[in-house]
Amino acid sequence: MLSLYSWRPLALCVARLAEPSAMVLLNREVHKWSSRGKVILAVNKVLGDGPTSSRWVGGSEKADFNAKRKKKVAEIYQALNSDPTDVAALRRMAISEGGLLTDEIRRKVWPKLLNVNTNDPPPISGKDLRQISKDYQQVLLDVRRSLRRFPPGMPDEQREGLQEELIDIILLILERNPQLHYYQGYHDIVITFLLVVGERLATSLVEKLSTHHLRDFMDPTMDNTRHILNYLMPIIDQVNPELHDFMQSAEVGTIFALSWLITWFGHVLSDFRHVVRLYDFFLACHPLMPIYFAAVIVLYREQEVLDCDCDMASVHHLLSQIPQDLPYETLISRAGDLFVQFPPSELAREAAQQQAERTAASTFKDFELASAQQRPDMVLRQRFRGLLRPETRTKDVLTKPRTNRFVKLAVMGLTVALGAAALAVVKSALEWAPKFQLQLFP
Repeated sequence: MLSLYSWRPLALCVARLAEPSAMVLLNREVHKWSSRGKVILAVNKVLGDGPTSSRWVGGSEKADFNAKRKKKVAEIYQALNSDPTDVAALRRMAISEGGLLTDEIRRKVWPKLLNVNTNDPPPISGKDLRQISKDYQQVLLDVRRSLRRFPPGMPDEQREGLQEELIDIILLILERNPQLHYYQGYHDIVITFLLVVGERLATSLVEKLSTHHLRDFMDPTMDNTRHILNYLMPIIDQVNPELHDFMQSAEVGTIFALSWLITWFGHVLSDFRHVVRLYDFFLACHPLMPIYFAAVIVLYREQEVLDCDCDMASVHHLLSQIPQDLPYETLISRAGDLFVQFPPSELAREAAQQQAERTAASTFKDFELASAQQRPDMVLRQRFRGLLRPETRTKDVLTKPRTNRFVKLAVMGLTVALGAAALAVVKSALEWAPKFQLQLFP
């Protein structure tokens, strides 16, 4: 079987051939902005003049790393200072290697990715929400159990203050959006925004996220959440049928990926740097991108899975323990490749056939990302045991000719190498979610 990723060297060669002209254009643009004193000051403020940490050891390699980092910061601030803001460029920067680099940059870019006006006053409520909210007790319990999500060594007083802010943010969003319902794991997402952007901005950003990317997880039923999870096995089947068949024989289902999906991996990753890197990626992409990322994690662990006993308990236990040393940049690139090569519309039929009950949508053109809730995690797991059935592999999966897939993959590899992978992903997001487009893709 020809590997899905065997065409990447070709794409990288093409990228290198295209690099000189691209660099000339970039240098002209950076020079234009530098002469006005806007970009260079921002770069120095973010990076400083001293050395920065690098994954490379040698002096020349470190200098090259720092030069690339400074260039990327310059490109980000150039996009931010454009009139109007170049949101497409910001999406490319968020997806390309390293993401948005620093929390200071994220505070500026995340609102642009979610189309939130930072000049608007933050939402407030004149009510005592802790007294009247039906979700307060559950939120309180979850927040009290969230100690591991705060930076090690943070003073207790500071952490306790942030926990109080966390409760207030969640209750306010739920009060302002009665169509949304709290689910256990939602607080993991809110914590990430709170730690990066602070309470005022986190409230606005999470409210927008809750009414778009997260809407399906906040529905009174699990139909939409199950529907999204049911994309996982068809993606794996397209890339590695042997692994897919093994998992089907083990009857492991997709419940192991539930906490990954509904917390955007915030609950299962211990290093906050990896969490925010994934948030950069997901905020810049289609709402289904987290399930593609889940698929590449399983594919990456292929040999571990195949070495397991072929039974549900063994495979579920292995996959539930997500490694902390994953090659995140490689997996992000591969998830983008898979999304372009096997877009949701191609997989929708098989995903729908795997579902035990009918849902309202069979493709993301119809999938409205309706406002929604999901029950706490333990209840979710109990319901999954009763509702999920071993998936039956189908033979009539919608696919495109193999040559066309390779063309797509080569193009995606080129755009990733040039830091422009968001282009194809954003175009796909517009195609599959037209109503979502009106809100997030101005």
